[in-house]
Amino acid sequence: MVKQEQDVYILAVETSCDETSAAVVKNGTEVLSNLIASQIETHRAFGGVVPEVASRKHVESITRMLEEAVQEAGIAPESLSAIAVTEGPGLVGALLVGIMAAKSLAFAWDKPLIGVHHIAGHIYANRLEAEMVYPSMALVVSGGHTELVLMEREGSFRLLGRTRDDAVGEAYDKVARALGFPYPGGPFVDKLAAEAEEAEELPRAWLEPDSYDFSLSGLKSAVLNAVNQHKMRGEDGYQAAIARGFQESVIEVLVEKAIRAVKATGSRQLLLCGGVAANRGLRAALTERCEREGIALLIPPLKYCTDNAAMIGAAAYLKWRSAEFSDLELKAEPSLSLEGWSVSQG
Repeated sequence: MVKQEQDVYILAVETSCDETSAAVVKNGTEVLSNLIASQIETHRAFGGVVPEVASRKHVESITRMLEEAVQEAGIAPESLSAIAVTEGPGLVGALLVGIMAAKSLAFAWDKPLIGVHHIAGHIYANRLEAEMVYPSMALVVSGGHTELVLMEREGSFRLLGRTRDDAVGEAYDKVARALGFPYPGGPFVDKLAAEAEEAEELPRAWLEPDSYDFSLSGLKSAVLNAVNQHKMRGEDGYQAAIARGFQESVIEVLVEKAIRAVKATGSRQLLLCGGVAANRGLRAALTERCEREGIALLIPPLKYCTDNAAMIGAAAYLKWRSAEFSDLELKAEPSLSLEGWSVSQG
């Protein structure tokens, strides 16, 4: 454990998918700068993220982003405590851009390097706004991940459940495409569901009675079947009801399994994490249920839900405190284990 006698300033880099981000975080909780360059408009023309295009866009903007993050934070390079970077999971080419930039700065400025798990970043985005207490349960809902993660202590992660097929974010995008919306489709479905007067009945995938896993492929297929049935009958105006039915199905399963996991593990908090944490329907349903159950709920503000470097700086602080640094041989790990990334107790 590093003895902290002065403030810790971490320059963090996030390039796991289609956002280039750089941030400076003080003591794991205070965001001094957090710059994000989104590639949504670029990838919208392709209907989804193109890995090679994403990598090139990261290369074009990473140097400027790093310079501006340090300048905006008002911190001289010599005052930085460490350089942190997402090492996985993510798109390997995109990860490599951030990792090479971070390794170059760590070498040039003679600073410790910290490789960070992307999902640990999403979880600890909550720490940028509020105190976290343990044991804690995290409901992770993002483009590629749907998981229930138990944290029995700070920086410790134990996977209780995960998706067996599509993640929630992927399912939203596929359903949105079926309903005629552009990429990324999640916000369109969320908005349409909120405006719908009725919901089309769609199945819930509960799986085995004691399972904390999720499955969305059957629900996605049911949506596609419903859309085709409406089209075959020459009907129109069905999109809102399907959007609401889909969202209600997803949210009911997410909320029920999360609440059950909190009660079964004696968790003192429930954390909502990941890009789909920006979904208004999910935020409202989880807030209402937790208030009814007397469960403390943390949800990060919208600016920390999507991929950003500030969350990487928050998670990196855990590794800094325990002096668990990476060497300059750090590689991109597209399938990096969250449990394996846990901070040691020593």
